[in-house]
Amino acid sequence: MQHVESAAPAAPVPATEQKKEPSITVSPAAVEAIRAQIQKRGVPNTSLRVGIRGGGCSGFSYVIEFHDGPPRARDRVFDYGDVRVVVDPKSLIYLNGSVLDWEKTLMKQGFKFVNPNEKTSCGCGHSFTV
Repeated sequence: MQHVESAAPAAPVPATEQKKEPSITVSPAAVEAIRAQIQKRGVPNTSLRVGIRGGGCSGFSYVIEFHDGPPRARDRVFDYGDVRVVVDPKSLIYLNGSVLDWEKTLMKQGFKFVNPNEKTSCGCGHSFTV
């Protein structure tokens, strides 16, 4: 008869060492702005798609657009009550840890990314490098 040793149960991985899923956060002000834009548009089952594209004066540009219908199969979905934000997996790599905010000043109003992965950005504020 052969003796088989059983392996000791693996110790749980501390929460600080667990690999987190890439994600973004949408500020309450941005959620309200998205809600207002979607209601004004009046198309049912609309989400806001955020992402990045190559281009711009610094290498990448942010993309913010409406997405009608269900999310694509590989999209990450972030629900904030009745507001849905979707991000494709490739963009999420560069947007991981970002906050989408709504900024309203005397000079301008609009969405603004606070992206910890940005190394530099151009003077216009619409493109960046990582």
